[in-house]
Amino acid sequence: MKKKLVSALLVTTMAVSLLAGCGGDKASSAGTDGAGAEDTQDAGADAEGEDGEAEPEAVTTVGPDSGTKMEMWSFVELHNTFYAQMLEKWNEENPDRQIQMTFTTYPFADMHNKMIMALQTGEGAPDLCDIERGQFPNFLQGEVQLYPLNDALEPYMGDLVQSRFDIYSKDDNYYGAPTHVGATVMFYNDELLSQYGVDYTTIKTWDDYTAAAETLKEASNGEVKMTSVDTGGTDWMWLAMAEYGDDQVDKDGKAVIPESMEKMLTMQQGWLDDELAMVSPDGHVDLEAGFQNILDGNIASFPKALWYMSRFLDYMPEESGKWAMAPCPVFEEGQPRSVGIGGTGTVVTNQSSDPELAADFIAYAKCSEEGCKGIWENLGFDVCNTAVWEDTSITQDTSNKFIAFFKTNPFDVLNEVKDEIAAITVNENTFTLGDYMCTTTLNNVLQDGMDVKEAIQDAQDYVDLEQDIN
Repeated sequence: MKKKLVSALLVTTMAVSLLAGCGGDKASSAGTDGAGAEDTQDAGADAEGEDGEAEPEAVTTVGPDSGTKMEMWSFVELHNTFYAQMLEKWNEENPDRQIQMTFTTYPFADMHNKMIMALQTGEGAPDLCDIERGQFPNFLQGEVQLYPLNDALEPYMGDLVQSRFDIYSKDDNYYGAPTHVGATVMFYNDELLSQYGVDYTTIKTWDDYTAAAETLKEASNGEVKMTSVDTGGTDWMWLAMAEYGDDQVDKDGKAVIPESMEKMLTMQQGWLDDELAMVSPDGHVDLEAGFQNILDGNIASFPKALWYMSRFLDYMPEESGKWAMAPCPVFEEGQPRSVGIGGTGTVVTNQSSDPELAADFIAYAKCSEEGCKGIWENLGFDVCNTAVWEDTSITQDTSNKFIAFFKTNPFDVLNEVKDEIAAITVNENTFTLGDYMCTTTLNNVLQDGMDVKEAIQDAQDYVDLEQDIN
């Protein structure tokens, strides 16, 4: 069972650069979990020493020598910086439960492989570790080698977004503490749209969106496209599934392509044929070419999870004051207008020297109001504790760099769709589907004009064959 677990992870981590728009971090081409990646640091490059061991990118120790000694791994240095800040607060508030933590940052694939091998061999695992959402199913196969967080989370669960914990669960046990909701919204360049007579606030459906795109095309003489569609990511597909209440697995956990994906691809192909949209440079908007395309004013809108706000501040600061956010258009009024995309679940391993203490700390750091306030202020993520969404000292703080940057308040949009944020299943079978979509299907349809039904059937046939083999 454990050998099978290792093989699955090695396959998926090798494919990480291919599964753009399927989770992970920005620099790793959006990772593996099916649509997006929240992290802002390059965690995609592998780094090994002469002995073949993964080389850490950063190591920091925080806390008193008298505290319980622990280790924590992440693939994003900014995450470890945040955890270190929260550890200092924890130690201040818990003098009888002091922790000294060594935080180590590894490259994305190296860390996940190193972690799975440590769990498989029963030695060498840290007390705590970040696991990217797309990799998480590999850690839940067979006998789970992680410590349940249920008791540690209990004090906060009344205010937490349940669906974000369900994706890190098995047999009624929660094994991962999430970093954010990852609610998808539509980003609109209001300055650009207004220049050409388009009011984004009137857009409710995809028909409205298409009509606005036609207005924009005529007014700009075709110089500005309404959006760019992705050949290297599945954000748009996830959004379509969410709106129709579909999923990418059947009741037996086998990967399937629902009709909603076909509807989205058909609509996108029509946009391209009518020159209302363009194909995203390098595959999706979450790469340098995508940022430049936005900076050049070539597109006026695109859907992305709220964590994309940090991309504007880090890579496109000159866009300040131009962009607004709104719920995504839907195929039919009344459908859900958002989907949760991306994510990192922090786990406690069964090799921890004090798993109860480790669990209590990470629940405090990521799920308490104080912890979630820190996540918002430092990382700009839409946190899982909904009490923060309604705290006006946070939501109306115009000095906050994220609130100040955009024409709309992100918390206003988040609260508007809070009951409409769907979750899409990710498991070992969906890796194959995501890989084939990102390397073959999307290119066939959007670049080469292949018949959508034919392309969908081709993808399903391939996935079925792979699932039968496995």
